[in-house]
Amino acid sequence: MNAKECLALILVAGGLSACASPAGKVDEQRLYIRMTATERNAGEIAQATLVPLGGETGMTLFVSGVPSSVARPVHLYTYIYPGTCATPGASPAYELNRTVATYRYSRIDGWRLSKTAPVALATLRSSSHSIVLRTSPADGNLDIFCGDIR
Repeated sequence: MNAKECLALILVAGGLSACASPAGKVDEQRLYIRMTATERNAGEIAQATLVPLGGETGMTLFVSGVPSSVARPVHLYTYIYPGTCATPGASPAYELNRTVATYRYSRIDGWRLSKTAPVALATLRSSSHSIVLRTSPADGNLDIFCGDIR
């Protein structure tokens, strides 16, 4: 197993265990963040699991659903903003969009994404930041989830 496969396995395992964890809980080295759906995606849930990777942060996201108007396969864009969901900064501090494809498992109703942010988790936690999930430009660039990194 190579290093990328090991990282992917760790992130997926962390994401699966995160489903039962409270919002903002730190479990050893993981931070679980419940994300709030916007009005455009009401009734759906999402959760992010963040893990430190040296000077970077690994992120696995689980999304239960997206608006019915979103084309399949689902492409979601991920941003880290300075500030909170209630008062975000004017522009993202980090755009995590090298890959935007999601993975859907037939036995789980939802989608998963894995990302790496070029910033240490400790740095993200040292001041207010939030994670925003947005639909693709073709689907209207709609913010559908937001979660505060605490």
